[in-house]
Amino acid sequence: MNLKRIGAMAVVGVTALSMAACNRGTESAGGGSDSVTIGLAVANLQADFFNQIKQSVDAEAKKAGATVRVSDAGGDAATQVNQIQDFITRQVDVIIYIPAGATAAGVPVKAAKRAGIPVVAVDRNAPDAPGDTFIATDSVAAAKTLGDWVAKTAGGKGELAILQGQIGTTPQVDRQKGFTQALSANPGIKVVAQQPADWAQDKAFSVAQDMLQANPDIDIFWGQADAMALGAAQAVKNANVKQKVIIAGFDGDIAGLKAVRAGQIDATMVQQTQAMGRLAVKSALDLTAKKKLPATQLQEAFLLTKADTKKADEYIAQHP
Repeated sequence: MNLKRIGAMAVVGVTALSMAACNRGTESAGGGSDSVTIGLAVANLQADFFNQIKQSVDAEAKKAGATVRVSDAGGDAATQVNQIQDFITRQVDVIIYIPAGATAAGVPVKAAKRAGIPVVAVDRNAPDAPGDTFIATDSVAAAKTLGDWVAKTAGGKGELAILQGQIGTTPQVDRQKGFTQALSANPGIKVVAQQPADWAQDKAFSVAQDMLQANPDIDIFWGQADAMALGAAQAVKNANVKQKVIIAGFDGDIAGLKAVRAGQIDATMVQQTQAMGRLAVKSALDLTAKKKLPATQLQEAFLLTKADTKKADEYIAQHP
């Protein structure tokens, strides 16, 4: 082997390592070099909700003989833009895209479409550049169901504090809308405080503490994700409030399910993360086969209350 060839191979090796580092992801192989390659861009793998979807995508793609390349944005939209550009450079066949935030969420979709790569948007959709199909929980209907349950449990009256998710993201907007619909039929429940906690338990704990100091009679907390409901539960416990406080979440992630079963939070809406992952792969393969798909594919969520510990056990053992 001559020196020129050795040098060329070294350059190729360094380039490949550089691209892999840029992607910050992993790859799981399916049916071989001629199989469909799916780029899975995940918002944040530290969140159980997104991990559930990833696990389901991996398993379903393996069954179909497809290859999955995974990138984790770690909650940073700018990082995700670069990661999806890397998918485009690597010429993946289709992208399953879970946006890391509302800001610049449409940029990756536009770039993929310019490259002729179809996009399956999951959980969050960019209004200015939607995916070829969008898979998500019907959060408006689910949040209304939860709001109706809260209102009934509270006897139609109370002081409500809302811990909001990342403002402007699809789930935050839709959950707010659905819960507000329920509140409109229950004027005895007053929203005395609402503030973003960005889906984070630690931030929700701090925000809920401030809310209780300003409004000590709060008797309902709604966290627009289970993590925020858990933060509120800790704040209520630390505050030693005299009144019974109803605490509701949303997502049905493993920590949330365990908290409902233990009575730490009173209710949550369980999203079908495993089903969404399977549908995302099916939709991705359909798009590569040039099949026409609905613009939106909404999934039902299930109300789980602390009274139904058997159902909580079932969901913990096998998430829907």
